[in-house]
Amino acid sequence: MISPYSLTLPGGVQTQILGLAASLRRAGVDVRVLGPCDGPPPAVGITPLGNSVPTAANGSIAPLAPDVPAQLRTMRALWEENFDVLHLHEPIAPGPTMTATLIKPCPIVGTFHAAGSSAAYRYINRGCRYLLSRIDLKCAVSQAAEDMAHEMIGGTYERVFNGVDIDYYGTAKPHPTLGPTIFFVGRHEKRKGLEVLLDAMSQLPPAVRLWVGGDGPETARLQRSTAGADPRIEWLGRLDETEKASRLRGADIFCAPSLHGESFGVVLLEAMAAETAIVASALDGYSRVAEQGIHAELVPPGDASALAAALGTVLFDAGRASHLVRAGIERVEQFSMDRLARRYIDIYERLG
Repeated sequence: MISPYSLTLPGGVQTQILGLAASLRRAGVDVRVLGPCDGPPPAVGITPLGNSVPTAANGSIAPLAPDVPAQLRTMRALWEENFDVLHLHEPIAPGPTMTATLIKPCPIVGTFHAAGSSAAYRYINRGCRYLLSRIDLKCAVSQAAEDMAHEMIGGTYERVFNGVDIDYYGTAKPHPTLGPTIFFVGRHEKRKGLEVLLDAMSQLPPAVRLWVGGDGPETARLQRSTAGADPRIEWLGRLDETEKASRLRGADIFCAPSLHGESFGVVLLEAMAAETAIVASALDGYSRVAEQGIHAELVPPGDASALAAALGTVLFDAGRASHLVRAGIERVEQFSMDRLARRYIDIYERLG
């Protein structure tokens, strides 16, 4: 299994790769993960391919490894190991997955995660179509991811989903709170909508607290802003998975106010597994995971007043919050990582 992104840095694709590898191993599959690592590998069974280089992608910064040494390490690993199947995540991303597609020592499964737009797909379309032809079975984690890949490079895709380790989040020790508490975690960049959440906080009662996890290019500016300087806001910085799970369990609401670019709401599933109510933007990627009024309160992206109203309703209406939590627990069972692993085992066996 190959990651184009640094496995030691936080990210949705990296979390999926590491979680899926663990579930596959529990099911008896021998898995080796290859990927960039900016530091010691975060788990067993990982072959590090060198450091990553921050690269602009989809309105964010992706920790890719397009340099020559990383490609040479990828090639060496593929030549020395007798793999039965290669599973590439974001196979057209510059770096190890693209190199593996070119070498192709065995059948390839490619999983497409991204939604929105891709400069790589747009500007090297012909080359991308060639690479796509070398992938034996193509998967997409959502309708949005499939739509983008199909629009840019064509092809047909088998729909899978992003998984979540339900037991991990469901048994985490809740972090203590000092009052009604909202939790946000994500990269501090415009598309994640943190500024909208800060504006919404100014419309909520004085007792409400906000935990802000993560960092990014907008952190300093947002902290200096009038809304960001609110003493009710605790800026946590980058969180490891243990603290993230603890904060999810401890908070009354998990808030995902993203503006665009979300292909699949895996972080919403993590909140459901942690038995926490959700308020989020009504994006297609989120709506396919959480139905409005049943699993979450979904509001128009960028509307701070609507976001504040939804947050207030869930925080101070215990019955409403309990309904969302119960429905979320039932919903997340459909997206367990072990279930996803069984789905991929079937795919691997078809190619074997």
